[in-house]
Amino acid sequence: MSERARILVVDDNAANRRLLKLTLGGGGYDLDVADSAAAALAAIAARRPALILLDLQLPDRDGLELARQLRRDPAGDDLIIVAVTSHSSAGHRELALAAGCDDYLTKPIDTRALPTLVAAILAARRHPDRPGKREGKGEDKDPHHG
Repeated sequence: MSERARILVVDDNAANRRLLKLTLGGGGYDLDVADSAAAALAAIAARRPALILLDLQLPDRDGLELARQLRRDPAGDDLIIVAVTSHSSAGHRELALAAGCDDYLTKPIDTRALPTLVAAILAARRHPDRPGKREGKGEDKDPHHG
C-alpha cells in the first residue's frame, strides 16, 4: 500500500480550516492544521507535508513571507505550496508565484473541484517527467474560476 500524502492547512480562520479538512479528509490524505506561521513551521518540522495550503493573511506573519522563508531553505524546495486567499487579482497571483508558491487558489474555495486539483498537483509531483507548476507557472488551476 502506498504512503498517504500529508497535507498541511495553514489558516487562522477555524471555519476555513474545518472546511478544508472536511473537503480533503475523505481523499485518503493525512491532514494537519496550523493557525499561524509559527504553528505551520512547527508542524512542518514535526511531520513534513507533501502539500501546504497556505492562507496569505496570517495573524503573526504574511503568508508570502512564510513561503519565501520555506523556499530559501534547501529542504523546502520540494514542498508544494498553494496560496489560498480572498484576493483574486492577477497582481496578487503573480506576487504569490514570485514568493515561491506553486499555485494560487481564491476563496471561497470550490469544494467540489478542490479534491481533483489536489490529486492532480500531487500526481504531477510524483511524476517528475510531467511539467510541474514550478516550471510552468502560467497555468491557472483555480477551482473557483474553473
